[in-house]
Amino acid sequence: MIYEILSVVGEIPEGCAATYGQIARLIGRDKNARLVGKVLSMAEFYGSYPCHRVVNHAGRLVPGWREQEFLLRQEGVPFKDKDHVDLKQCRWDC
Repeated sequence: MIYEILSVVGEIPEGCAATYGQIARLIGRDKNARLVGKVLSMAEFYGSYPCHRVVNHAGRLVPGWREQEFLLRQEGVPFKDKDHVDLKQCRWDC
């Protein structure tokens, strides 16, 4: 399951964002958004994945991970405010 999650995250295109719940649904585990977050928090041990493109259902960034905002802004992801991406404009249409 870890590699299923990471494989989906690896498919998120530059300039887009996905939610934990969206990834959970894509791997057939609708109720496991928190599990997706847990796996992504340890993703560095499995390789290089664009985990910065994953946000919560409201578009909120990971608290305390300031680099996430920087990386998303570099890709041109639109923001509603400093801590939320604008999912209406950048949600990954998978």
